[in-house]
Amino acid sequence: MKINESMADRIIRIILGVVLLVLGWGGIIIGTWGVVFKWLGLVPLVTGLIGYCPLYALFKFHTNRA
Repeated sequence: MKINESMADRIIRIILGVVLLVLGWGGIIIGTWGVVFKWLGLVPLVTGLIGYCPLYALFKFHTNRA
């Protein structure tokens, strides 16, 4: 698996994922939206941590210079 995200892209994804998870798990957003934020927070967090986005690969898009 190749890395297809730049370092800036990865940092933004990790921060976004953590913010969404805190909003969902922290009880700030409750109900259905809280559950949605919990699941949506995992996607950018995981893709940011591993540096690979399947949608980028599908559309042959990358933000790194390699």
